[in-house]
Order: sequence, then structure tokens, then C-alpha cells
Amino acid sequence: MRFAYYGRLSAARKRIYDKSDAIERIDLPDAAALRPLMAPLEAALKAEQRAEAGRLCATLASGIVSQLEAPPLRVAVLAVRPSSDWGELHGLYLPEDEGKQAVIKLWMRTAKNQRVVAFKSFLRTLLHELCHHLDYELFRLEETFHTEGFYKRESSLFYQLVPKTAESPSRTD
Repeated sequence: MRFAYYGRLSAARKRIYDKSDAIERIDLPDAAALRPLMAPLEAALKAEQRAEAGRLCATLASGIVSQLEAPPLRVAVLAVRPSSDWGELHGLYLPEDEGKQAVIKLWMRTAKNQRVVAFKSFLRTLLHELCHHLDYELFRLEETFHTEGFYKRESSLFYQLVPKTAESPSRTD
């Protein structure tokens, strides 16, 4: 399924979109080595420890890109999400530019009520932004689009780190 904006893309951008859409998984060579970071990250969020959440996110991102042999990047966990009439910004990926390392920015508090974001939503945001990095650096795409394949890649990473059997049915985002 193609998203509605596909029809407005140039032929060259449609080729990039189609290539992105065809990639449905990112297999981590050793996801089990990264799973021990999940509980401490969840605990850091619940305890509202932004610095510790940032350290754990940076360690996780570093572990993922290292396993995939992709270039490193920085991760910054910030306080309250920026917002405007368009909504709230959950995360932001800034690609490498003129020798400056790529950066992922994540916000751990909602804009409206300044509540700490739920663990699964926060982790999915980190993985979402990391998928943009991997689109450029691992898959060598000229652009990174939100395709169905993109969201499947994000989910494939999530379920390798938080296996479905580890999810509690009573927990919600």
C-alpha cells in the first residue's frame, strides 16, 4: 500500500520511495545483547531521570549502529516536546552535515501536560528516528520516506528488543 503523498512525488523520488517500501526488516545480529537496556530505560523514564534516559538511549543507538556497521550518531534526550498548531514534535533526526555527526533528538515529556512519555512510545520514537539514520547510512537511500516498509522496519527493531512475549497485555502506550 502506498501512502497518499506518493502520487505527488517525482519519478526519481517514487523510485526511492519504492526501494524504501520494499525493505521490511532490519535484523540485528545480536538483539539479545541490547535487551538488558530496556528495563533500565523504562525505569529511568518512570523516575524522570532525563540524563540517565539519555545515556541509555545513546548506548542503545550505539549498539544498534555498531551491530549493523553503520556510522555512529549522537542522541540527545530533551525535556518538553516542542509544539505548535501542527501538534507536538516527538523526535527529530538531523543527518550528518558537513562532517558533523548525525543527531537524534527525543523529548521525554508531552507538551500539553508535561507528563513523561510512556516507555513503548518513547522507545518507538527512538527507533523511528534511528530508521531515518539507517535509511541514509545503511540502505544508502537518497531520501528517507515514511513508507509502509519504513514502519515495518521500525517494528522489526522494536520486537527484537521487546519481544511480544515480554509485553504485558495490561500495559498500554
